[in-house]
Amino acid sequence: MISRWAVLPLGLTAAVLGLPLLGLVARADWPALPQLLASQRSLDALRLSLGTCALATLIVVLLGVPTALVLARSRGRWATLGRTLVTVPMVLPPVVAGLALLTTLGRRGLVGQYLAAWGIDLGFSTAAVVIAQVFVALPFLVVSLEGALRSAGQDYERAASYLGASPSRTLFTVTLPMAAPALASGTALSFARALGEFGATLTFAGSLQGVTRTLPLEIYLLRESSSDLALALAVVLLGVASLVVWFALHVQSRGRHE
Repeated sequence: MISRWAVLPLGLTAAVLGLPLLGLVARADWPALPQLLASQRSLDALRLSLGTCALATLIVVLLGVPTALVLARSRGRWATLGRTLVTVPMVLPPVVAGLALLTTLGRRGLVGQYLAAWGIDLGFSTAAVVIAQVFVALPFLVVSLEGALRSAGQDYERAASYLGASPSRTLFTVTLPMAAPALASGTALSFARALGEFGATLTFAGSLQGVTRTLPLEIYLLRESSSDLALALAVVLLGVASLVVWFALHVQSRGRHE
């Protein structure tokens, strides 16, 4: 049962979170939306955001799945240190994350200076956008997938091992299918987080149209010079993010009932 007193905080929460989004949708110039989104600036930002987010999400899955598996099966201080390292980027201010990337991978950074000697300059490039997105999105997949793997236990994996299955075969035929809902929802949330990334991208990658200027950066630049276009892009970003989050929650809900 739900206590009656909880209804008031629920209503206030809905107002605090929902009214700003409703205001954004209400202020958008819907009749002019197709024309606004057909502009070159809009198309460049949309193309760049979707392309870099897709690549970043792929990298997140390739790195995050093994990392989550190792953390879920590990104990002790090193496992705690690993979980801390994975979680910290989730709570860092975006500008701090960007500065960390710039001072490490920039032309004069800790690692970037050696890459620059080989002619590799990551800062203020499309690659920098992808790196920033991976940095902020990777923890979302690792944390959600690790929790699912830890709660599922290892009974089925041990049974597969007793039957002669190799660790790799057990991973792909037992472990990952059992954690599929968490993997799908974590991947969706990582994509949504990468799509909304702003501060780290601006600090590490800059804002070059068609090269590093993603949707959030374009919206930020247009908020004063062309508010109608900024609102149109904001509505698109809100729509995509809402769809991705709905998918993640839907997958989680189906996973709990199966």
